Amino acid sequence: MTRFIHDQFAKDYLEELLSPLGEIQSSHRVAGEVRQIDVYFVPNPTATGDRSTLGLLGKLATTTALFEPFRNPVTVTEICDCLLKLLEVRGELQRETNRNSRNLSDTELPRLWIITPTASVKLLSDFGATLKADWPNGVYFMPKNLRTGIIVIHQLPRTPETLWLRILGRGNVQKQAIDELEALPGDSQIRTNALELFYQLQEILGLNQSLVVEDRELVMRLRPLFQERLAEVERLAEQRGEQRGEQRGKQEGKQEGKQEGKQEGKQLVVENLLRFRFGSLDEELSAIIEPLLALPPEEFTPLMMQLSREELLARFRESNP
Repeated sequence: MTRFIHDQFAKDYLEELLSPLGEIQSSHRVAGEVRQIDVYFVPNPTATGDRSTLGLLGKLATTTALFEPFRNPVTVTEICDCLLKLLEVRGELQRETNRNSRNLSDTELPRLWIITPTASVKLLSDFGATLKADWPNGVYFMPKNLRTGIIVIHQLPRTPETLWLRILGRGNVQKQAIDELEALPGDSQIRTNALELFYQLQEILGLNQSLVVEDRELVMRLRPLFQERLAEVERLAEQRGEQRGEQRGKQEGKQEGKQEGKQEGKQLVVENLLRFRFGSLDEELSAIIEPLLALPPEEFTPLMMQLSREELLARFRESNP
């Protein structure tokens, strides 16, 4: 369960950062045996997003790319599976260009980026992955025609350019990156979006009583950030309540604002958990937010994490015929 949560977080995180630069196809399916690409990215030449703000990640996103992030050190089998996905996507593109009677240009060919916290010297050597002089330490390239790179997060230099990839590391590497993320200017939209995903991760991990030590430490690191976020939501809601309360008495408005703040904070958690779990918040899921809010957090959060979409919808349809 914990590994699924971290894998989903990594996909959501990369999609959030890369979406201003091009088209994202999450869990893109490829032909043959059913395989899914974590993040399939196609750059948009007219996109308004500033690629340079993402540093090294922005550099990886200059071409069509498959991003495959791993929470644990990637294995030989997992790398082979990623290579199969890349070759199958290439085959799909080649068949499409053949149908249109044109050649597939080199710029249209996708690249594969495997993102792993660590990798042994032997594993990198066995795949012929080597460093390049014009790329930072930790970025390894397989032979040219394989169009594949392995990003070893814990070898990346601690610079602003690598921050957005080091966030996906583990242990002290991730803690350091979170510190750097928190220190960015408060008006940075990328910072806000990344922290929002971490708030969701903290809330979900906090429910699991069987976390490993590393995940418990991550929860403790994120909890103050999460609490600050909810406090800010409550403060803004309280201000709105006080403004409305001017016509009925300021004290009443202040109390109303406090209640609204707590309710909005609770609703924010519910909406984010539903998006995190099921990818989007459609009409059916939106319809069960109100009955979920009628439950205390210690009841509604496990329901959203343990039940499937169908089970969750059925449960609240039964309670609200």
